[in-house]
Amino acid sequence: MIILQDELSDRLPLPNDYGVDDIPLIVQDRRFKSDGSFDYIRAHSDVMTGLFGDKILVNGTVDAVFRPTTSRVRFRLLNAANARTFTFAFDDNRTFSQVATDGGLMEKPLERKSLILAPSERAEIVVEFNASEPCTLISLPLPAGSQFATRGMMARMHSGNDERFDLLRIEPAASLQSSPDLPSVLAKIPWLNPSDATVTRKLTLSMAMGMGMMGRRGSSGGNFFINGQAMDMEVVNYRIKKDTVEIWEITNDSMMMHPFHIHHSQFQILDRNGKPPQADEHGLKDTVKIGPGETVRFIMRFENYADPDTAYMYHCHILEHEDNGMMGQFTVE
Repeated sequence: MIILQDELSDRLPLPNDYGVDDIPLIVQDRRFKSDGSFDYIRAHSDVMTGLFGDKILVNGTVDAVFRPTTSRVRFRLLNAANARTFTFAFDDNRTFSQVATDGGLMEKPLERKSLILAPSERAEIVVEFNASEPCTLISLPLPAGSQFATRGMMARMHSGNDERFDLLRIEPAASLQSSPDLPSVLAKIPWLNPSDATVTRKLTLSMAMGMGMMGRRGSSGGNFFINGQAMDMEVVNYRIKKDTVEIWEITNDSMMMHPFHIHHSQFQILDRNGKPPQADEHGLKDTVKIGPGETVRFIMRFENYADPDTAYMYHCHILEHEDNGMMGQFTVE
């Protein structure tokens, strides 16, 4: 995890004492062999759905425990799983405040009781604790009827995201140092205007459901595609002019959710299936969940790090999907 701070974030009365009240939480699920080594691909289903593990690691630790010494703690959450989506909540159903998305602070704190993060999505939350009152950060099954739930034969292939896990046991000290109240305003986001976009690019994510051996990147036998093509290292899919604004429209033509991730910069979600983004996505993002049959549009300015010879990637962030074809690349020139 790389943590970036600036003058704005330093001025705000947010918890920022690293390791005390400002805690990174890198959450992964893993599967182990009897000798303690990682157990990776066993079967075709591990590639089709992405690898799901049965052990939770938080910052590389099994059965992790954190002992707060302050009344409020800022957790910087990163879903670093291969494929699992986590629905973060607390076992006592307490409310917490989301203060940031993938790319930085939101405009104001958002009160909530749960938060869904797909692989590579990040969020920051601030949680209030009482002395000597323990609780547990958990992951819940996806809500019933969630637009991100796997459908059809894919749902029968694997349990998917319908399991509950304990993630982090929290044991506050007997006496807690008082923390400042959260500010009502966090940041001013410079929202992009769709009328400034020079082009709209349409991308369709799709999967083949054959049960043969998986093709590797760029091979004709791959099972994962963007616009019908598997990743080819020799192909630059798009060449984008520096400082231009573009709209990307991503459609998921498969039976499972794909977290679509783009390198280079941050984007702003315009709409999901023609409707405004949910409140937890109303900020700077570089990964967006796209459920089966959904279409998401986002807008982005390509203003940094132009190099006609060095490409950036865009891909599904289920690792087994990107490794087997659901990826493309672009340059900024």
